[in-house]
Amino acid sequence: MEAAFRTLKGELEIRPVFHQLTDRVEGHILVAFVAYCLHVTLKALLAARAPGLTPRSALEKLAAIQMLDVRFPTTDGRELAFARYTAPEPDQRLVIDAPGWDLPPQAPPRITAAGTLEKG
Repeated sequence: MEAAFRTLKGELEIRPVFHQLTDRVEGHILVAFVAYCLHVTLKALLAARAPGLTPRSALEKLAAIQMLDVRFPTTDGRELAFARYTAPEPDQRLVIDAPGWDLPPQAPPRITAAGTLEKG
């Protein structure tokens, strides 16, 4: 139990928040519990496939991958919108490959009216 609290406070940086409403306290506990479960799962997965890699170091490497929207105007006044993530660097690729993961495929482009933000 002590190790779980140490992980929550240290590696996950979850600090006490003094909520006034029961729903918010329960929500905070749920988020902390889900974060801890994901951390333990990632730790076990990395221990089996990449023993020298810690969850913290893996997440720090992957945090540099960014998602962005690229927009190009068309001749008819609309925009061609591409949602793209940056290509992983070689060290990030090692972190992705170690547990057998892959990045999701890039989404197909969308055509929108100029100046509007389309959900999707």
